[in-house]
Amino acid sequence: MSRYPADVALVVIDLQPDFMPGGALACVDGDAIVPDIAALLAERRYGTVVATQDWHPADHASFASQHPGHLPFEAILLHAQPQTLWPDHCVQGSAGAALHPGVDWTVADLILRKGTRRAVDSYSAFRENHGPDGTRPATGLAGWLHERGIREVHVCGLARDYCVLWSAQDAVKSGFRVKFHWDLTRPVTDANDGMVREALAKAKIAVI
Repeated sequence: MSRYPADVALVVIDLQPDFMPGGALACVDGDAIVPDIAALLAERRYGTVVATQDWHPADHASFASQHPGHLPFEAILLHAQPQTLWPDHCVQGSAGAALHPGVDWTVADLILRKGTRRAVDSYSAFRENHGPDGTRPATGLAGWLHERGIREVHVCGLARDYCVLWSAQDAVKSGFRVKFHWDLTRPVTDANDGMVREALAKAKIAVI
């Protein structure tokens, strides 16, 4: 397979056991994409590879366990914004938070940990969710990619309807052309696939 141009980067989102069958927040067939992503990285088709890693403190504000009277998947307002409450997942240092061992991560140029601040969730690789001051702080990834001469970003990983989608949308807002490896993603719920496709079309993100 031919290599992509040097100005194209691959961002692999949250390929972690907690998002796979048997994990704390399992995506539909989340483990099914691991072999193909491992093969894609092994082919060295991308000159720049970034991996993100959800990395929450045990008392993270997005966990339903931190909100008495609420259950996982309920929605509340957090910092005046809608927030889905999740099962405890990807807790720092836990086995479920590790990058999947079926992938050779030594090819990654950068591993970006997100969701590390207790009070702020972080779906996107490029910006955290809204914080107490009402802003969405940048993670620094956009600047890192721009300084490496990257103009186009391809995304894959978990979950299609949350972290991968938000990362793709924020990549566009950060000035990149963006493509979405649909078959190398899986959703929390496939009922959201129509919404995801509409959102990608609205943002002019190509599906590959």
